[in-house]
Amino acid sequence: MTTTGANADAGARGAPAGPWWWGRRRSLVLDAVLALVSALECMVEGVSFAREVGLPGALGGLSGLPAGASLLLRRRWPVAVVLVSIAITPAEMGYLLSIVALYTLAASEVPRRIIGALSGASLAGTLIVTYARFDKDMAQDGYHPGIWLVAVFSVVMALGLTAPPVLLGLYVGARRRLVESLRERADGLERELSLLADRAEERAVWARNEERTRIAREMHDVVAHRVSLMVVHAAALQAVALKDPEKASRNAALVGDMGRQALTELREMLGVLRTNPVGAVGTDGGSAQSERLAAVAAAASARVRASAGGAEAEAEAVDGPCLDGLEDLVGQSRAAGMAVELRVQGEERSYGAKVERTAYRVVQEALTNVHKHAPGAKAVVRVAHREGEVALQVENGPSDLGAGAGPGLPSGGNGLVGMRERVAALGGVFVSGVTDAGGFRVSAVIPDGRSGLPAAG
Repeated sequence: MTTTGANADAGARGAPAGPWWWGRRRSLVLDAVLALVSALECMVEGVSFAREVGLPGALGGLSGLPAGASLLLRRRWPVAVVLVSIAITPAEMGYLLSIVALYTLAASEVPRRIIGALSGASLAGTLIVTYARFDKDMAQDGYHPGIWLVAVFSVVMALGLTAPPVLLGLYVGARRRLVESLRERADGLERELSLLADRAEERAVWARNEERTRIAREMHDVVAHRVSLMVVHAAALQAVALKDPEKASRNAALVGDMGRQALTELREMLGVLRTNPVGAVGTDGGSAQSERLAAVAAAASARVRASAGGAEAEAEAVDGPCLDGLEDLVGQSRAAGMAVELRVQGEERSYGAKVERTAYRVVQEALTNVHKHAPGAKAVVRVAHREGEVALQVENGPSDLGAGAGPGLPSGGNGLVGMRERVAALGGVFVSGVTDAGGFRVSAVIPDGRSGLPAAG
């Protein structure tokens, strides 16, 4: 069984299914009209051929009827219809049948070798019959042309009846296959672009979540440290307000300075949020056009890049904390009453903005934890500048005050998690835990970002 490309094409487009092997009803109507005309032609030519050979005319007409009507089966069995046309060629009937059958065969999905063989057979049969008829007619009229003239005329007639439908069928079949291939590629491209748009939306959601996490860490570092020191100073101010007014005044000034510093850092971060909002990404799922999907994917990808890199680049442009500010950071803790010592090893040098900001935040959060959980304890901050990395360690002893004697600062439990995330994001190592003496130690090693690691600022 062979199905032509026209039927397959109609089915692929979801056209209304016609009866039996027709993909569309108008195809059925066309084949029925062609079969009717072909049957009438074969009947007339069959009657003439039967009388010429001395047979009853009705027998020739009845023989031509099914032969011509076989054109109704051309889309289902094109090879069989061509064989019928070749079989009735000696009877000099079925010209329309032969032309349409050859066109349908050439346009179908039948292998080329079969098309060539059947076309050659039809050409040979037409050539032989034309040659015999032309020579016979000329002989009856008393005219005897040369054999070459008869041969040339026969070849021209045979090629005229065979070559055009075959060539046209081959062209139509090739064009149909090309269209089907382009349609399949377009469908594949549309599916691929739809997947790209979905992936871009997922990346945009991931970028928004990453940006929220980064902002939450920054807010925690600023608020936790500054406010913790403000609470400590406020507690000291309350204790010495009546006994030592001068010291109370200094503590009040420190509280004001820290509050202003906290507001300044918060204002900087809020400025970044205003200038680089992390927008939502939408997709137009209802469109079936590749151009619109491509535009959606391109716009989504652009928004992902802006979401993932825009706010981070703006944050880099803002002057953030760095290792040069550790002395002031330690000084603030000293002013709050903590015995803290800063030790620096190795030759001091500058690092990328991300590395310096992360190192500063680790020390800041560690000192904040000392204020919260070990009031009165001595702390040591160590900074070691090594080849290709910077190492940090903040260690404190046990609290010198009794339980409940501290400032009573709340803790959300996110400080250590935030430090670990910051360091891990730069390819570093973070370790924290209780010491043998009953204190607490926070250690971090951060690559300088100059060896291809993601720490480059």
